[in-house]
Amino acid sequence: MADNSPNVALFVYSLDGGGAERVMANLACTFVKQGLKVDLVLIQAKGPYLAQIPPEVRIIELKASQTSTSLPDLIRYLRRERPTALLSTMHYGNEVALWAKRLSGVPTRLVVCEQNTLSQYAQHTSRIVERWTPLWAKLFYPWADDIVAVSQGVAKDLSQLTKLPSERIRVIYNPIVTPELAERAKEPVDHPWFAPGEPPVVLGVGRLVGQKDFLTLIRAFAQVRQVRPARLMILGDNAGSRPALEALVQELGLESDITMPGFVNNPYAYMARAAVFALSSRWEGFGNVIVEAMAVGTPVVSTNCESGPAEILDHGKYGSLVPVGDSQALGTAILQVLAGDSKPIDPAWLTQFSLETTTRQYLEALGITAT
Repeated sequence: MADNSPNVALFVYSLDGGGAERVMANLACTFVKQGLKVDLVLIQAKGPYLAQIPPEVRIIELKASQTSTSLPDLIRYLRRERPTALLSTMHYGNEVALWAKRLSGVPTRLVVCEQNTLSQYAQHTSRIVERWTPLWAKLFYPWADDIVAVSQGVAKDLSQLTKLPSERIRVIYNPIVTPELAERAKEPVDHPWFAPGEPPVVLGVGRLVGQKDFLTLIRAFAQVRQVRPARLMILGDNAGSRPALEALVQELGLESDITMPGFVNNPYAYMARAAVFALSSRWEGFGNVIVEAMAVGTPVVSTNCESGPAEILDHGKYGSLVPVGDSQALGTAILQVLAGDSKPIDPAWLTQFSLETTTRQYLEALGITAT
């Protein structure tokens, strides 16, 4: 292996504003700080997290039109650069990485990371091809040198789907708690709702897609608004789902109390100023935003969905858990927090979600010793 070969390559479609993309950006930054040579291999070099990548990380853009067509380029990359280890995340990038490793014939150690509860993902998707995701995982994940799941729930689900023994799947929580998060949470927020004397803000964060079930959160907020003054802000973007949410807001007559400003580069500053953070998802793999809210000291109310929230909140010890799709229960839990009934968080609990802890675990999975 050449002396100038990268120690680790990270493979993901792009650095768009999702949780998995943020994780890969965090890992790229910390691996460089560990003295490693890092390649960030992107199918398309785009997304807001690109600005966070330090110059020491080499960005390789495959320039494929979609994930499946990136296979030849990834094979060529592996044969040319021969990284010590390759970490891939998300479908169908994981399957492409597995095939690329097999067809390239290189000794690169390949680790795939599963970010989602595949049984739930396949059950709720409207795309026929995505319903086959569990089958692809069953057929091809056994080729990986190591398999990472981002929560115990994801690991259990993946083991059941693939018939792989549980010891074959390593659980590593996402690296969320970083020094940068604490610093960025202190930055000012230029929005009148956070001015002194304004009503409390309930905050939701996530892509405006069915999985996040913001329709239930809006209905829950309508219940809150009947009891007391408050406002709801939802950060995240997806043009296809926004009209349905806006229609419900209009139907409930809450246009002056609900805003959806889209994706923001620094959601932590908003979280730090919110009165309560609410997650209304129908399912999750982990739930990065819950950890982020906890890290900045904001009380959390979450659906008890598969999987992640119950693990993160220690089964209700550090935040309220309510049934999926139950707007009344979600509204009641939000009202309780607004009334002062919040649950203090032990800082030691958050260390398992820290960049330092998870970096060490990922290096072990990748078989790499930092310099």
